[in-house]
Amino acid sequence: MRKSMKKAILPIASISLASVLLFNVSELPVHAETKKHSVMQVEKNALPLGTPNLKEYRTAVKLAPGVTHTKITRGKQSDKDFFTVDVDFVDTYKQAKTLAKKLKNDGYNEIRIDRVTERAMDDKEKGPLGFLVRVGVFQLEADAVALQQKLSDNGYTGLRVVFTGEDGQRTTGPWVINVIEVDPDKFKGKIVPKLANDTVQGKETLTKMAERNHALAGINGGYFVVGSNDGTPGDLAGISVVNGKLISEAVNGRSSLLLPSSKTNAAIASFSSSIIAVSSNGAVREVDGVNRKPGLIRGCGGTGGDTITEEPKHDYTCKDDSELIQFTRAFGEKTEVGDGVEVVLNESGDVIELRNNRGGEIPSKGSVLAGTKEAAQWLSDHAQEGMNIQVKSKIKADGKPLKLEQTSGIINGGPRLIENRKLAINAVEEGFHWEENPEFYYRFGERRNPRTLAGVKENGNLLFVTIDGRAPGWSVGANFEESARIMKSLGAVDALNLDGGGSTAMTANDTLVTRPSDQTDERPIADAILLLQ
Repeated sequence: MRKSMKKAILPIASISLASVLLFNVSELPVHAETKKHSVMQVEKNALPLGTPNLKEYRTAVKLAPGVTHTKITRGKQSDKDFFTVDVDFVDTYKQAKTLAKKLKNDGYNEIRIDRVTERAMDDKEKGPLGFLVRVGVFQLEADAVALQQKLSDNGYTGLRVVFTGEDGQRTTGPWVINVIEVDPDKFKGKIVPKLANDTVQGKETLTKMAERNHALAGINGGYFVVGSNDGTPGDLAGISVVNGKLISEAVNGRSSLLLPSSKTNAAIASFSSSIIAVSSNGAVREVDGVNRKPGLIRGCGGTGGDTITEEPKHDYTCKDDSELIQFTRAFGEKTEVGDGVEVVLNESGDVIELRNNRGGEIPSKGSVLAGTKEAAQWLSDHAQEGMNIQVKSKIKADGKPLKLEQTSGIINGGPRLIENRKLAINAVEEGFHWEENPEFYYRFGERRNPRTLAGVKENGNLLFVTIDGRAPGWSVGANFEESARIMKSLGAVDALNLDGGGSTAMTANDTLVTRPSDQTDERPIADAILLLQ
């Protein structure tokens, strides 16, 4: 595995790499069925994490015919990893050196500069991604937090307490990985997407979703809007298809997971969506989105003049003050409140009501078209009562048309990790690298984080994988490249990254088998992939 950072230590400060004792994290309880199975040590075909001589143990449990849950633990805590404070991520070594000198003059010791050499696999730029300036070496996170506060009191901003085992450099771990493998030919149940609380608005923990649906197993799904400043909380930030119906438009060009149905096999592809409204008077207008707040496009990747970009841009909210949005009952009972015009359509597309502001009821059958600015004027001109509006959606997967009625579901994700057996991490193409802020990719893709992954094997089996993270002594997580290598080792010929971090979660039977990384425990999410018997 490639080293993701090479270190340059300033002559103005020395650092002691004494042995560091990390706190232990007690193992999570496993469900009763797991306790009946012995833990097997694996030597051949072990995961490509850390050095080859690390011990790896696996426990496999058959949840149902065609469904197996395997828990993998690998490695051990390293005495070379420690807690430190990231003071800043800068573009040049000269900037880093200037900051380090200032820190030293302010009385701080154990200063270091780390040169971040690794870029995204599809990044055409050359040279280092940037330089990290760090202070402190601590056994305990609390001591690093105390230094962070002191630095803040002295006027330093943008500080982060980090654990170096999560840097992306070689470490001994440890790692905790959970794998659910599904053979669609043997599993007599269904693999389905589910919305939190069965609606777009709002969020719900995976355990509650699994319990409410009596799921055999489940994992968290795609990216979503967290706060109202970025749109409708719970709105999927990318394509979502449930029961053959489009719930959310695509972040065009981003990889997502097509779940298997009676008419389609599971697949990972680059998706795009195109939606138009056609009036009975012949006027045609683009529909900018589905089931979301007009004007805010989380993840970008839209059309129609969005700013700052129509390209994918992860964890960023693009804007457009003139949008036409379709609302279905999947959104909830009412549309988003605001200025503009709304048109209520019955199931046949007939205009049955024109409203002079937004925030009205959505019919149980039919839909609502909400327009702002120019789109509001279009509705006023071309969607009067007695007229008819047909909303037509086209979905493409890897450039080829996909009929919604033939799908059971699509879960948004990205970036792609493996394509046709080869590592193919297209992080730049899918918007996970911000050219104006290289630190974004470093934090998201090069550092180790909790991950949720999905893959398809050559025989058609599906792999749903979680990697615990942000838990020193328990599991350090994985970066994009490690995630890809894990999936390839497990047999995936195609794989992609799903929403991770605090969203990462997996249930098996009635138990949460992952360790939540949020301090507030399990994070409420917007959608999930559930196995229903």
